[in-house]
Amino acid sequence: MKKFAISAVVLCVFCFSVMPALDAQESNNPGLRPILNHYAAHNFVTGAILRADLDLILHAGVRAPSANNRQPWQFTVVQSQSLAKKIVSNVVDGNVLIVISTVGDGKTNGSAILDGALATESIYLAAQALGYGSRIYTGPMDAINRSLKSDLGLPSGYSAVALVRVGRIQAGVDAVSAASSRKDAGAVVNYK
Repeated sequence: MKKFAISAVVLCVFCFSVMPALDAQESNNPGLRPILNHYAAHNFVTGAILRADLDLILHAGVRAPSANNRQPWQFTVVQSQSLAKKIVSNVVDGNVLIVISTVGDGKTNGSAILDGALATESIYLAAQALGYGSRIYTGPMDAINRSLKSDLGLPSGYSAVALVRVGRIQAGVDAVSAASSRKDAGAVVNYK
C-alpha cells in the first residue's frame, strides 16, 4: 500500500509536469511554476528556515484535499538535529523534517495513505515555491513506525507514511540543472 501512496504522489506531480505545451521553461503562469519546476533537492546547505515560511509550508499541508474531507493526517515538525539525524543521516543544521502520519497502520488504509500523499506533495511544493529545497522520503517509515513513534510524539493510532525534508539549498541550483530526466509525455499519456 505504501507503494500505492508513493505512486499516487508521483502520478499527481507527473501529470502536472507533462501537460502538452507546458514545458517547465515555457510556462509563465505563476501558479504552475512550482509544479512544473520542482525537483528533489540533494544539495542542502546550512541555514535556518524562517518560522513564517515554515508556517506557510505546514498550512499548505493542512489545506491539502482528502477523501470526504476527513483530513486523517498529523504533521510532526522535527527541528532537533539529533533526532533528525536518527531519521535522515545527512541532514545539515537548519534542515527541518516534516513527518506526515495518518490514521491506521500506514499500510492498509488506502484512502488515508493517499490523503497523506496529497498532503506530502502540498508540503513539498510549498517549500519549493518559497525558495527552499525539499525532498520526499519514504524509506525511513518502517524504522520510524517501529522505534521512533514515541520520540516523535506521533498520536496513538497514527503511523508515519512519508516525510518531507526542507532546507536551504545551494544558490543557482534549479529544476533544469538538478532534476533527473523525465519521460516524454507521448510515452506515458493515453487519450481515448
